[in-house]
Amino acid sequence: MIRKIVLGLALVLGAGLAFTVTVLPGLFESQTNVVTDEPLPAVRADAARLHASLQIADLHGDTLLWKRSVLDKASRGQIDLPRLETGNVALQVFSSVSKTPKGQNYDSNPSDTDNITLLAMAQLQPVKTWFSVHERSMYHGRKLEVAAKASNSRLMLIRKPDDVDRLLAARAAGDQVTGALYSVEGLQNLEGKAENLDRLYGVGMRMAGLVHFFDNELAGSMHGEAKGGLTPFGRRMVRAMEAKGIIVDIAHSSHKSVADILAMARRPVVSSHGGVQAVCKVNRNLSDTEIRGVAATGGIIGIGYWDGALCSTDPKKIAQSIRHVRDLVGIQHVALGSDFDGAVTTRFDTSQIVQVTQALIDIGLSEAEIRSVMGGNTLRLIKQGIEPQPGKAL
Repeated sequence: MIRKIVLGLALVLGAGLAFTVTVLPGLFESQTNVVTDEPLPAVRADAARLHASLQIADLHGDTLLWKRSVLDKASRGQIDLPRLETGNVALQVFSSVSKTPKGQNYDSNPSDTDNITLLAMAQLQPVKTWFSVHERSMYHGRKLEVAAKASNSRLMLIRKPDDVDRLLAARAAGDQVTGALYSVEGLQNLEGKAENLDRLYGVGMRMAGLVHFFDNELAGSMHGEAKGGLTPFGRRMVRAMEAKGIIVDIAHSSHKSVADILAMARRPVVSSHGGVQAVCKVNRNLSDTEIRGVAATGGIIGIGYWDGALCSTDPKKIAQSIRHVRDLVGIQHVALGSDFDGAVTTRFDTSQIVQVTQALIDIGLSEAEIRSVMGGNTLRLIKQGIEPQPGKAL
């Protein structure tokens, strides 16, 4: 009898474990990265023709967080290589999310809780990622490397300025290739150690946001408890990033941190994904003063597609946000920053990004302006921003 009970318990535990590692991660993502069934406008011939001629670039996607291959067409989420190819995307920035707080919200989050630990365990990631946010980002960087190597040259890693030129030349020659640049969302993954910046650079990190949804050792978050500015360690890391050719991303930074970063910046700064308060007055989004500050560095602002960025999921709101930045500081300072696969709900996925092109036509942008917004500005900034500048760290 006892043996039967033990055997029964073992079978129940085994079934539970199998469900946790095979079904639960995908089920969780299906409920987290949602494409709604809200109607979209029919795509006109003029929009389709222009879209097919663009070099499109997206400043932010969180696909590496999830248990699926970037290379395979997925039935969930918003980004994978087949859908990038259908959407004619030339370059995708893939970001590493290493930690998120329990009860995550836009207003105030503590730094002492974490949702990603359980996700890493359920995905059967290497054990060292279960206990280290740094190792999680190292794992994500290597995951992107592995995907690029297995892609039959369809996914090209972007790590130096010449890579951008090679990407565009290959696409001009008719090759089906998409660039992939590795970023991180929050430098809590340094774990307070400056030398970890070099390790992350070694696995391809060429863009980094200082904070995510909570305050850390470098800076205050817009969604943190204190919402302070840059710390001395944060200032050191901004200078080190500029010297190495790691683009500084102000997304999620507190207003005080944004002001501090813009005041000390020697190179162009980006806001990789978000909105503008003039269109959607949410604390997550940039004020006009901050937009002018980013532009003054030569930087760009990536407009997202989800409700927190737009107060809507309508492509018209994306176009309105882009037009606001254009009218305020110039078309050269605005770009796309979808936040696809970032636990967001959108009306379309990356295969349908022609909806943005059409919305920009409808709002009155010229063809040259649309080319800049849809990718030209991002490709230019990345090529400039990942060029190391040794000797300028101090």
